[in-house]
Amino acid sequence: MSSSSIATSLAVIGQQITIYCGISILIAGTLGGFILTIVFLSLQIFRQSSCAFYLTIMSIVNIGQLLTGLLSRIMITGFSIDWTATSLFYCKFRLYFANFCAQTSSTCLCLAIIDQYFATSSHPRWRQWSNIKIAHRLITLFIIIWLLCDIPFLIFYNQIYSTTTNKVTCVSTSTIFTQYRIYFSAPILGGFLPICIVSVFAIMA
Repeated sequence: MSSSSIATSLAVIGQQITIYCGISILIAGTLGGFILTIVFLSLQIFRQSSCAFYLTIMSIVNIGQLLTGLLSRIMITGFSIDWTATSLFYCKFRLYFANFCAQTSSTCLCLAIIDQYFATSSHPRWRQWSNIKIAHRLITLFIIIWLLCDIPFLIFYNQIYSTTTNKVTCVSTSTIFTQYRIYFSAPILGGFLPICIVSVFAIMA
């Protein structure tokens, strides 16, 4: 078997995995997010819980991330349908919204862990920090922060025509912003920092 036929076979296998596994994750994740949101919003005990509020917002933005990030990836890889190549708005909006959802989700998880640490603290003053009003203010603050921080996605992502592939692709036109994403945003804000916060407060709680 030639190297080209092997590459073709691997591409087909990857395509099928993306279609079936991706669709399964999309359906399960979306349904799970909706169910969790309904449960948290329908029961009075959860509506007054700051931790449940963080998890509710996390469930909502996780659904948004699945519908903008994973669904597009399934369509591109599995069916060769690239909405970012046909719509400039979607080219800019997809990564902006998907990144916002991912950052908000990580923030909610960190805040929920920190909230549980305060809720179980032996110090009455610290326990006062675990309340629904503070949760509302913190979520509002971080939503505004992430919406503003992700504006460069709307500015620097554009549709570029490639003479090599004869196709239009949605890519970043700023080298500095690309390096920021690769070396700081993704590994630090999206990985190292949330993991450290969750680990530290989970151990302390």
